[in-house]
Formats: sequence, C-alpha cells, structure tokens
Amino acid sequence: MHAYTHGLSLNAVIGNKTPAAATCQKAVLAYALRPQTNNHHLGLSVAICVLVAEIGASAMTFFTLLRDSWTGFTALERRNIALYITGIMLYKFGLEAFNGSIVALATNRYDYDAFISNSTSKTFERVGLLTGLNQAFQCIGAILIAPLVRRAPTKLVLSTSVFAFGLFAAMPLIVDASTGGSFVPKKFRTKHPRNDFYYYGNYNTDGLIPIYSVTGIVYGMVELIRRVIPRDLVGGNVQKLRRVDALVHIFYEVAGTAGAFCTALALIPNLGNNYSFIITPVCFAMAAGTWSCITNLDFQPEVQDILAEQPAYTKAIFGSFLLFLESFWTGGKLMFTNRRFIWLLPGYAIALYGHRYLENGLAPAIARRYLGNSAWSQVIVGGSNLGELLGAAFVFFFTNLVTTPIPWIRLDSVMLLVVWYLPFWYPPQGQVAYAWMVAATFLPISFGWAAGDVSLAAYIQATLARVESKTKNVSALGAVMAFLYSTYIVIYAITSPMLGRYIDIVFNESGGAEHDGDIHPAIMNIGAIQFTILSIMILAATFVPQGAFAFNPQMLFKQRLDTEIAKPSKLDDEVKMTNWRSDGESAENHHTSHNGSSHESSYSHHGSRCQEKP
Repeated sequence: MHAYTHGLSLNAVIGNKTPAAATCQKAVLAYALRPQTNNHHLGLSVAICVLVAEIGASAMTFFTLLRDSWTGFTALERRNIALYITGIMLYKFGLEAFNGSIVALATNRYDYDAFISNSTSKTFERVGLLTGLNQAFQCIGAILIAPLVRRAPTKLVLSTSVFAFGLFAAMPLIVDASTGGSFVPKKFRTKHPRNDFYYYGNYNTDGLIPIYSVTGIVYGMVELIRRVIPRDLVGGNVQKLRRVDALVHIFYEVAGTAGAFCTALALIPNLGNNYSFIITPVCFAMAAGTWSCITNLDFQPEVQDILAEQPAYTKAIFGSFLLFLESFWTGGKLMFTNRRFIWLLPGYAIALYGHRYLENGLAPAIARRYLGNSAWSQVIVGGSNLGELLGAAFVFFFTNLVTTPIPWIRLDSVMLLVVWYLPFWYPPQGQVAYAWMVAATFLPISFGWAAGDVSLAAYIQATLARVESKTKNVSALGAVMAFLYSTYIVIYAITSPMLGRYIDIVFNESGGAEHDGDIHPAIMNIGAIQFTILSIMILAATFVPQGAFAFNPQMLFKQRLDTEIAKPSKLDDEVKMTNWRSDGESAENHHTSHNGSSHESSYSHHGSRCQEKP
C-alpha cells in the first residue's frame, strides 16, 4: 500500500512526465512492490530519481535546441558566426584581464600614494575620472563606426580596431617595467598587506588616465560594432538575429566569466595587478586574426558626399567631425521624433548605464572598502558575468515564447532593487568568501540586464533593418546605436567621477584609512537610491510602445519582425515602417538599397539570407 501511495504521489508531482521520468517511476514502483523493500526512504529515492531524470532530459533538450538553432543557419552563416564567436571570446577574455587589472591597479596606487604622503584619499574620485574618461573616449569610437562601416568591410574595421586596442593595452606594461616595477613578491602571494605596493613602478599614477582614455576610442569602436555586425552575418530576420545575438552573448559571457575569475584568483595574486593583463595584447592579436577570416559579405565601398570635392587632407581633418555630427543628429532625430524609438533611450541606454556602474562603480568600492582587497572586485564581476551568461541563455531558449524585449526589460528593472541590502551589510575584511556572496547577489541583476539587452538589440536591428535613411553617409542602424551608446557613455562619464568623489568624502569624514572609514552612507545613496530611480525609469519606458501593456506582448506597434526584409522604408521627417500582410509577405516587392548594410531585399542562393547591394 505504501509503495502504491508513493507511486500515486509521483504521478501527482511530475504531472506530464518526460519519458525519462516515466521510466524512472516504473522502476521505482517495481522496486517498491518487492516484499523486502523499506518504504521509509522511498520518497527520497523517488525525488532523487526524478531529479536525475529531469536533469538528463533538460541537458538533452539544451543540446537539441542548440543543434536545431545552429542548423537553422546556412553554411556560410555558420562559418562566419563560428569565426566571430571565436574572436569575441578571445577579445572578452583579454578585456576582462585588462579592465579588471587597470581599475584594481589604479585603486591600489591612489591608496598607496595617500598612505605614503599621509594625505587625504582621493582614490575613487580619480578612479571615477579614469573610468569616466575612458567611457567618454568610447563615445568617439562608437560614433566613428557609422561612417567606417560604409567605407570598409565590417570585419576589417573590427579586426583593425581590436589590434590597435592590444597595442595601447601594452603601454602600461612597458611604463611599469621601465620605471622599476616587478611582479608581486612571493611572500605577498598568499596574504597581501593592505597598503604595501612597493613593487609597483615609480611613475605618476595620473599617467594611467591618458593611457586608459586613449584605449577607450578603440574599445568603443569594438563594443558598438559587435552590436551591429550580427545583421551583416544573418540578415534582418528577428528570429535569426535573436538567436545569433543570444549565442554570441552566451559565449561572450562564458569567456568574460572565465576571464574575471582567472584575473582575480590566478593572474593578480601571482603576477600583481601591474602585470596581470600581460595576456591582453596576445588575446587581442589572436582575435584580430580570427575576425579577419570572416567573409566580406559582398561588401562594396560607398563614396561619401561630405567634403567630397575637398583635398584629401581636408577630408581627413574635418570629415570625421562632420560625420560625427551627422551620425548623432540622425540617431537623435530617429529617437525623439517617433514613438517607436523614444522608449529605447531609458530601455537601452539607462539600463546599460546601471549595469556598467554596478560593475565599474559599486564593485570596486565594495571590494576595497568593504572587503579590503581591490582584486576581489573581479570575483564580483565574475558573478555578474555569469548572470549575463544565464540571461542570454534564457533568451536563446525562450525566443519563441517571449517574442518582444518588454518582459525581459521589466525583469531587469525589478532586479536592480537587489542592491538594497548593501547599505545594511557589514562583512569582515580579508575573507574572499564574502566576495563570492556579493557575486551571487549581483548574478540576478545582470541576468535581467543581459536578457533585456540581447532581446532589445535584436529588436533594434530587426526594426531598423526595415528603415531606409535618405542620409547617404550614415546608416540608420549605426546612427541609432551610436546615439544610444553615446548617451550612456556621456551619462557615465559625468556621474562616475562625481559619485566617486562623494564616496571619498564620506570615507575621509568617517575616519579614512587610518581610522577604519565607513562608506555605508555613500552606498545607500549611490547604490540603493540611485538604482531605485533607474528601476522606475526603465519600468516606465516599457509601457510606451503600442501593445506593451500586456504581460508578454506578442508584437509591438502591430509589426511583424520574424520575416526577411522585403522593403525598407524611407526615413524623412518621420519613420514609416513596411506594412506586412498576415502571411508575412510584404505588400511591396521591389529592390531598394539600405545605407550602411550588406543586405538587400533580393534573396541570395544561401537560403533565406537576404543581401543588400550598395
């Protein structure tokens, strides 16, 4: 009777059973009906058996979905996607080592300078300026992408940019070595003194600011172009775009998580954060070589009209500046003159700012002032990267169930409120276990952001692939992405040094380094309150699009994006989108050129891939 009851309970628990779970149930029942069976532990056995069966079934589902998604691309698309993902993983691994090491290096050096000179600490004001200027210079790199992708193949722009990034990343290594710097002493590898960094090179710490700022130019170019290149790889079908964006984001965050943990737990403890990014130039050079192997995708350069009749040197001096203004104006005009795009400003730019400040502003402050070790900020960032990985994976698996970015963006806005525990948390210093705790709490925050970012990026690409700009020098997609990315950068560049200075003021007024200064009041304002404001802004933006009041809208503005592009529409004073019939076919069927893209409304021999000829 007990066995029979357990069998009925199992039926009730698993409901619609997977084949594996059903087989498991039969085996458990057969075993339970034996006379010598002890039924006291049968419930636990059933639970374990079902759990193992369901995990196995889920793993099979994962690989089935991955295989089906991969086979959904053409052979050429698969080749280019594989090369792009390989390069992006190399790039991300080197990037995590570079950014994490530079921020930790600057934090330690400014604290060490204040300790040696017995002066007031300005650590996070300077670190905020360092990261803020880096973000500001990213703005220049981001804007340069819109005209550059019209003049040269996307793969060439991308590979050249990341190779230049690697050269600039090597400069702090050269400066440190030439001024007497060395690897971290062996006696410091197990337990590093809080304020002893005598093995650093003897140079002015402010010298890191211009070096890190210049790297921001190529950093901005790479970061923006990786948001634009998926359309060049697979066309304008939102299903393909969402899947390739999710695939790229998954592998991107796998490399990012590995890079962050490797930097925090291996490179910095054994090399010191003045040499822990020695792998960065190597990784960037390998990424550049990999990306150079991507197919040109029938690219043909277009001649720009700006200063076309002027001498070459005049074009070189003024052309980029004018294209900067034209890109920004075109993107801003698209954003602020149409309801279809105005909600992207808080939904994308503000959300991106919150995520970046979480990793680059809060994490270093928590690691250094709460936990006493700046290197552990990379442990926290590693947890954040893992959340991004899981968020991208969820979008990949539920791309057909959640067809718009609205639910994911709302989840992002809610997850931002997790930081409210930080002002009331007092961990002991010097214990890495508490860094892992912060990493675990940052995971759901980044999960929500990554899910929204991947889905929203695909939505933007698919929507703007159907818009034709009459501006001949910049593409609509490049201009809008540049405007959004630049808006986030300007916000971060302004707020980061200001908030960093506020942290230093609170720290110094509460005792400073010598009397255990406390930054909890600062974390209340820059963490809990600031992120609550961001949460409200992002959540409110999700109700702006037409049809967005549903919990899980099936489409926005009654626009189908799961079809190939048939005719992008003109961009005049307003954006008019193509009307789609219920069967997914366009009401108009003739060729048109799409500025800045390598796709057209004529179908090529690669299946559903549509390529545009300039």
